[in-house]
Amino acid sequence: MTDEPGRYHLTLTPATGGGTVHGWWSSEPTARRKFTAWVGEHGRPGARIALVDEESGETLAVWPDEP
Repeated sequence: MTDEPGRYHLTLTPATGGGTVHGWWSSEPTARRKFTAWVGEHGRPGARIALVDEESGETLAVWPDEP
């Protein structure tokens, strides 16, 4: 077992303020499912949810969509 976080980093900045929530997964399909679940559970006006590939630095998904 490793203590290193996974490659795929999910962040949730809630609309109500407070702390940012983080999650890390080694599997991209798992991270994308979590992204969809977080949007369904926490997607409110003013919130921001982002999925980033920490290895490449690429942002894979953002909610709400950025122009």
